[in-house]
Amino acid sequence: MEAFFNYVIKYIQLLRISDLIDVLIVAIIFYYLITLIRETRAMQLVKGILFLFAVFFVSQYFKLNALNYILGGAMQIGAFAIIVLFQPELRSLLERMGRFKVGRIIDFAVDSSEEELTAMIGCVSVAAENMSRTKTGALIVIERNTRLGEFISTGTMLEANVTSGLLENIFVPNTPLHDGAVIIRGGKIITAGCLLPLTANNNLSRDLGTRHRAAIGLSEVTDAVIVVVSEETGKISIALNGSLTRNLSRDSLEKALSKLIIQRGEAQQRIDRIKFWKSKN
Repeated sequence: MEAFFNYVIKYIQLLRISDLIDVLIVAIIFYYLITLIRETRAMQLVKGILFLFAVFFVSQYFKLNALNYILGGAMQIGAFAIIVLFQPELRSLLERMGRFKVGRIIDFAVDSSEEELTAMIGCVSVAAENMSRTKTGALIVIERNTRLGEFISTGTMLEANVTSGLLENIFVPNTPLHDGAVIIRGGKIITAGCLLPLTANNNLSRDLGTRHRAAIGLSEVTDAVIVVVSEETGKISIALNGSLTRNLSRDSLEKALSKLIIQRGEAQQRIDRIKFWKSKN
């Protein structure tokens, strides 16, 4: 046993600091990839790929030539197939990497002050309450770290200060911009009448209309917070991370937006991990 420990110590002494750093970085990357796909359908794809590899080596060992030939040919295009199969997960990974603090070094956007964000949240909450009372449908997107330029370009540019009156006026029925989404960046309404991607999730409640499905769809591909007011029921909801929280009041909406938008650092990261569940009607 002593000889074994001496061998291990001697081996560690031969390692360079750069080797240890290299191993640590690779371990962190693999850990991050596993945590990224663990709760997604990609995990099932990974299991399937591992199963194919196992069958390939078994067929090679037992000299099952036909099966080995077929699997070998499939693996030659495996890299391209993985890119196609894992496209949503790869996109999500790159977007999350872009949200790291290092990524903000190349982000030239000017952050809004806490006072501006607080005022914006108050206006959104008041507008949502008023539109809920009159059952006026609304879709309000609040941008966070992920830039929404591709969606902003589909709407009409406003560059206006956020006020409850302006938001309510935009969503008046039968007006040119009422059917699309408003996108807010900081304390400004950047654009209105924007088109958002609809979710492909078929497990949603049937009473959710196009606005709710668009809100969930955008929240699946960005970190934006989306406020929805139902035209049928007047209920206020928040879409975040692909899930929907419903039946919010003005106070609960304002508190939720404050936690999701204003708080920073470690507390903000904890809030981002909260799974928003669809509440009962």
